[in-house]
Amino acid sequence: MNWWQIKKRDSDLERELRSDLELEEEEQREGGISEEEARYAALRAFGNPTLIREQTRAIWSWNWLESLARDLHFSLRTLRHTPGFTVIAILVMALGIGANVALFTVVRGVLLKPLPFRDPDRLMMLYEAGLHEADKASSNVVSGGMYAEWKNQNRSYHSLALAQGIRVGLSGSGGQLPEKLNSALFSWDMLRTLGVQPALGRDFTPADDSPGANGTVLLSWGLWKRRFGGDPSILNQTIDLDAQPFTVIGVMPAWFDFPDPSTQLWTPVYHDKPEDMMLSFSNHMFRVVGRLKPGVSASQGVADLSIISERIHNEHLNDPFVFRSAKSRPLLEHMVGEIRKPLYVLLEATFCLLLIACLNVANLLVARAAARRKELAIRTALGGGWLRLIGERLMECLLLSAAGGALGLLLAFAALHWLMQTRHDMTRVESIHIDGVVATFTIGVIVICALFSGLIAAFSISDKRILGVLHEASRSVGGSSARATLRKVLLTLEVGLTVILLIGAGLLLKSYERLRSSDMGCITQDVITMHLGLPDARYATPALRANFYGTLLERVRTLPGVDAAAFVTSVPGQGYGMDWTFSIVEHPPLPQGNGLSALSRWADPNYFGAMGIPILRGRTFDAGKRLDAANEAIISQSFAGQYFPGEDPLGRHLRVRGQNAVIVGIVGDTRYAIGETPRPVQYYPLDAGVENVGTLVIRSSHDLEQFVLPVQRIVSQMDPDLPVSDVLTMNQLLGKSTLDQSFNTALLVAFATVSLVLAAVGLFGVMSYIAAQRTAEIGIRVALGAKREQVMRKMLLDGMRPAVFGLLVGLAASLEAGQLMRDLLYEIKPLDPGVYAAVAATLLAVAAFACIVPAWRASRVDPMQALRAE
Repeated sequence: MNWWQIKKRDSDLERELRSDLELEEEEQREGGISEEEARYAALRAFGNPTLIREQTRAIWSWNWLESLARDLHFSLRTLRHTPGFTVIAILVMALGIGANVALFTVVRGVLLKPLPFRDPDRLMMLYEAGLHEADKASSNVVSGGMYAEWKNQNRSYHSLALAQGIRVGLSGSGGQLPEKLNSALFSWDMLRTLGVQPALGRDFTPADDSPGANGTVLLSWGLWKRRFGGDPSILNQTIDLDAQPFTVIGVMPAWFDFPDPSTQLWTPVYHDKPEDMMLSFSNHMFRVVGRLKPGVSASQGVADLSIISERIHNEHLNDPFVFRSAKSRPLLEHMVGEIRKPLYVLLEATFCLLLIACLNVANLLVARAAARRKELAIRTALGGGWLRLIGERLMECLLLSAAGGALGLLLAFAALHWLMQTRHDMTRVESIHIDGVVATFTIGVIVICALFSGLIAAFSISDKRILGVLHEASRSVGGSSARATLRKVLLTLEVGLTVILLIGAGLLLKSYERLRSSDMGCITQDVITMHLGLPDARYATPALRANFYGTLLERVRTLPGVDAAAFVTSVPGQGYGMDWTFSIVEHPPLPQGNGLSALSRWADPNYFGAMGIPILRGRTFDAGKRLDAANEAIISQSFAGQYFPGEDPLGRHLRVRGQNAVIVGIVGDTRYAIGETPRPVQYYPLDAGVENVGTLVIRSSHDLEQFVLPVQRIVSQMDPDLPVSDVLTMNQLLGKSTLDQSFNTALLVAFATVSLVLAAVGLFGVMSYIAAQRTAEIGIRVALGAKREQVMRKMLLDGMRPAVFGLLVGLAASLEAGQLMRDLLYEIKPLDPGVYAAVAATLLAVAAFACIVPAWRASRVDPMQALRAE
């Protein structure tokens, strides 16, 4: 039967039923009874017309569609008549679904999507490993010499390519200021190994990647648009990088940011690095990417490279820093390794939030079904089937979930937009977007939420329960006790999930506070830092570099408000920097294959005082010694303890790069990164002119930002093409290094807060429902002499019971959940008693606050009004 015939069919059915009923009524009147009695007799003989209509329609093929349409129409009308319930349910669903969709989109884009390279499953990140026989589990970046041996001798990889992240200065032109950019050095075949082509122009060639070649550079899409206005004519034009000319040969696609999201330029590595560095086996600084040949496994590839490494190690036993084996892991795993676990933890938190939202909506539906129990009972008595009533509840839930899902999708769009604006530094952020898979996931979540909430609500309106309502006495409360119990069970589960989220948020929050309060070994207040890098092309000699630093510091220290100024290659918290090997002249030679190394810093004599690093023994550098005469060294406390146990290191000599330096002082330990254990550090005089990159430090009790423009003006006067970059206070620098921890903590705290609010609302609703159901009982108790304080205490305890049970369930579950977060915590244990106690106290306080208002209202019931209403 066609859809346009449905109305005609219904009209025919109504006409036939009416005709049959009239004939039956006429036969009853012929039997001698009155007209009114004849009609009732005809109805009894004929049967329920509504039931007959339903049974007849069931035979027709379009019945399911009509039933669906009627359920949809009925559900829409019902929800429209209860706007408060509808709005609250949609908002609750929107929060749960939106959070899940947003986090799923991030997880899929960052962790699950294949890399946008050709055959990404065959791309591996390679490392050197096993510096010592007992140290085979460690891994390290690769030396240029080992890369060359791997590339020439391996039989497992189709190609190997290397990369190194660096920073370069782009000179100003056309009225634009110079700027410091994150760049990367590539071997000429890196893009071919990855399977990527420039969006404009061409790739590097072997001729480009040689020491004597003209400089060539590839631009990122963002830099091309921002700095050069997206002008295609930039191809084959020359730009100056670190005061050297480079020809622009191409522009990379907008999504390409390997090896780091902040990379904006790519240049050939063999053109930039000296030959001795590229042939060294002990200077480890490169990341190596390999593409496995078809049919070769990752383990076979590593075994092949390890054989080569073992041979090279045995040929250089006198060099203690030549590794003996190789390691690998998929390139995708390397790129997302540090954020994988936090993202999965956040995704699990959103699942908990969604489940809390579903339980909350289910609680609302159970309460609504209790309020409509008389209506549902009458409809059942008139022939309405239980499955039909269940279908209506599921349709209501589907509508609520669909509306919540649509609103949640909008919230997810907004959240993802915010994320991409605030965390543009996140790995693979360009892969995060809503697509067909995310839309399918959203639909699936909507359906699951509707079934979950609807079936729970349907359990409270089973056939037996509904018909039992018709037998209840006017003051009976037995019919509602089962529903009240169901709501308490749902609330217990909701509170338990909330406790898990609160414990997780509390652990991360306490861990983050511990992390930010770590003692860096120096002053972190009232200090501002600025990064400078002197290009070798203009500062090729130690004298030029030393003179620049000396003039800069002399002029900066004369600025009004400057309490102290200094220069160092890397301040605490700024990163690993570099390490150098050394030997101790007064100690006997080490056995073959052993060596010493420590972090290395170059600083001016005032650095330790400016940063508040205590000089424990000895003195700082002699300001009168410069260049070759600056042959002094200062060591950290851990350096002295590790390499000079039981002896006085002052006056001893360190031999570094063929020169001796006398130890003149011992200073306190510092941390190269927040949260890291202090490592041994060796300091050398900046006036030696060895290093060309470092950080200017200014300490002042005045507004720190006032020094930015004057310093930039001084630098510009000294060298117009020299950019000043990374202008950060020490607190900002440390905050930047803990951005991931701060972001993860903030999100989990937000989820936990929302879940706590939902639990409080649910508890308030349960108490209000119980109080409304027991109004008559409370009235009778008060009329018989019960004190209002007793009534309030009883109601309060009744409401707190599911909260306490939920708290116990949540605490027990958190014991296991906390273990999953162990790797994300800093200096606290997953079973931190302070966090557990704080969460328990907070939850009980919120639960008591949510219960006290309904309990107080119940104790204020007027017995006469309650009995009269009943």
